[in-house]
Amino acid sequence: MPITRGAKKAIRVSERKRVFNERRKRAMKNAEKEMRKLIEAGKAKEAEAKLADTYKAIDKAAKRGVIKDNTAARKKSRIVRSIQKTKA
Repeated sequence: MPITRGAKKAIRVSERKRVFNERRKRAMKNAEKEMRKLIEAGKAKEAEAKLADTYKAIDKAAKRGVIKDNTAARKKSRIVRSIQKTKA
């Protein structure tokens, strides 16, 4: 258990940040799942319409440090590539 006042505050702060990070990560994963379902169903037009929302969720997660910048870029690249593969 924390003993000093600063250590107690650090635990409170880290718990609050954990909640926000989990929420951001869940939003990103849900957006990716929806996109993957659309792509697997062959609905390229609808996937392109949802692309902005998915990018937004990924970028927010990267901005807050939930995922790294290169991970965000890789996820976005793979999504676009799979949409283009579905079109062809």
